[in-house]
Amino acid sequence: MVSLSSARALGLVGLVVGLVGCGDRAEAPARASAPAGSVLTVERRRHDPLAAARLRTEVVNLDAAVPPYCYATTAGGANPCATCHTAGRGRNLLDDADLQGSYAFADSARVNPWHNLFVDRRGEVAAIADADLLAWIREDNYRPLMAALATAGPDYPGFRPDLDLDDGFDRDGFARDGSGWRAVRYQPVPGHGWPTNGSYGDAFIRLPAAFTHAATGAPDRALARLNYALVEAAVTASDGPIDRPVEPVDERLVGVDLDGDGALGAAATRIRRLPARYAGAAATEAVIAGALPRGTELLHTVRYVDPDAPDLAARRLKELRYARKLEVLDAWGLSRAYGEAADEKSEGVVPVRQGSPEAGYLNGYGWQLQGFIEDAAGHLRVQTAEEHAYCLGCHGGLGATVDHTFAIARKVPGADGWRPQDLRGLRDRPAGAASTPEAATYLARVGGGDDFRANREMLARFFPDGVLDRAAVARAAVAGDRDLAWLAAPSRARALALGKAYLAIVREQSFARGRDAVLAPIARAHREIVDEDTGLSEHIERSTGLVPRW
Repeated sequence: MVSLSSARALGLVGLVVGLVGCGDRAEAPARASAPAGSVLTVERRRHDPLAAARLRTEVVNLDAAVPPYCYATTAGGANPCATCHTAGRGRNLLDDADLQGSYAFADSARVNPWHNLFVDRRGEVAAIADADLLAWIREDNYRPLMAALATAGPDYPGFRPDLDLDDGFDRDGFARDGSGWRAVRYQPVPGHGWPTNGSYGDAFIRLPAAFTHAATGAPDRALARLNYALVEAAVTASDGPIDRPVEPVDERLVGVDLDGDGALGAAATRIRRLPARYAGAAATEAVIAGALPRGTELLHTVRYVDPDAPDLAARRLKELRYARKLEVLDAWGLSRAYGEAADEKSEGVVPVRQGSPEAGYLNGYGWQLQGFIEDAAGHLRVQTAEEHAYCLGCHGGLGATVDHTFAIARKVPGADGWRPQDLRGLRDRPAGAASTPEAATYLARVGGGDDFRANREMLARFFPDGVLDRAAVARAAVAGDRDLAWLAAPSRARALALGKAYLAIVREQSFARGRDAVLAPIARAHREIVDEDTGLSEHIERSTGLVPRW
């Protein structure tokens, strides 16, 4: 991967991003179609995951960083905005909660560019047989990407996937393939992060080799577990006292009484104090509350929902998203980065992000991001410049994020959080400074199961007669008899329909017009912003936070 300095040396093109509001290469299908009642037909060809990004260099939508959800209507006091726009905490110096009260878009973004929200795909959905869709989502399109990029040549500077998902993970959550990746189980963000709205996601983290090796250079699993626990405690640290449950760790390796019991133990299960530095070969790296270390890599798969899979995860990926922490900004650098972003916004200047599709883009806060998405045949390909802009919005400047990321700060505490994602057994609980459980809060605040209140299944389940059934939702809370897998899972029929609707977008390659699968044209989304006032100015919510309270 390229560093900040080498990015400049390579002369990577800048991406204009409007940040406002909210062996041989594997052979695989080149084109897919599914007439009613037929099996998906394919034409075989060699897979080039770089071709589309190299051909499509023009950015049509300069405001692609403003996601579709920011165009949701707020009639009746519905407030989906608070999920992302809130008062930042710790190193997040951004308080953008006021955006709940205003569609503060640039003039160029007033007309909603996400036209796929308004496309009626019911005919396309009906034309695809259930069996064909199931066969499609159960194909592996990740391993062909690994093979293709492994032979991409030295001129390709981007991420080369090296996590073998089929090999799985050991009892500590580390990849059995020796790549160093570790699985993360986390609480999904309410709304579009729920499987009921069409996608399943999982997450993985890899710290630099120094964090898993002793000072002698020898690999050390106990030291690796300790450093990962310190990262977990650091990234979830609030503005107040720290008290994080972690997997059993050996305090003697870092020489600090982490749990505050007055002794250095071999199996501490809580971290109440952060040491100045990490342990082992990473002893030169500072532990910083609210920040992931330099060199941290994150991997996130966005998948179709398989209604027959125990965890709902389909084999086929919709997207593969990668991030690498190139530098940790000091207090001055952090303040300057946020200040420059604020100045650009107030002056109406569209930010320019350094990078290219092949290398990824710098978000302005030390992170390099790169994404892969399906081509018309279902192969994963590098996203175009415009498609990357979609990612830079949420990972550029939002009050809700922790170090400009989502999943890691929402990790399930301790050993139970170091395994592949699974909603079974996860309970609804408060997050941030809120007093009520997060999912229940979202449903009540939004008035539906998604930002557009278009998920009819969630409305039928939890909003009988248009009123939230709080008792039903409470069944998924800590004291209830259900869990988030029950609350946030779609029916089989809905999962299949959403998969078919998304497949239609894949065939069109119309991601620049929106990548959210919808079953009917969205009624509660603005086609054009005429009045900036959302009507929520008197009800700004600042208690929203990303870190669940365990």
